[in-house]
Amino acid sequence: MKADTHPDYHMIKVQMTDGTTFETRSTWGSEGDTLVLDVDPTTHPAWTGGTQRVSEGGRVAQFNKRFGGLSLKKG
Repeated sequence: MKADTHPDYHMIKVQMTDGTTFETRSTWGSEGDTLVLDVDPTTHPAWTGGTQRVSEGGRVAQFNKRFGGLSLKKG
């Protein structure tokens, strides 16, 4: 293996949005730095079950607006 081809792998602190911290190994920053997160599993809607914002002007919405009342049933 070639020397000096891999990044420095060291211990850092990660600070969550609620202020809690934990230590992990990373290539980010330098030894002892603190990574402050803006979004984490305690606040992101994907993990908290929040609602997604869906665009009302998309292709599917336009199609349903134009053809939503049509039916394939004979009768």
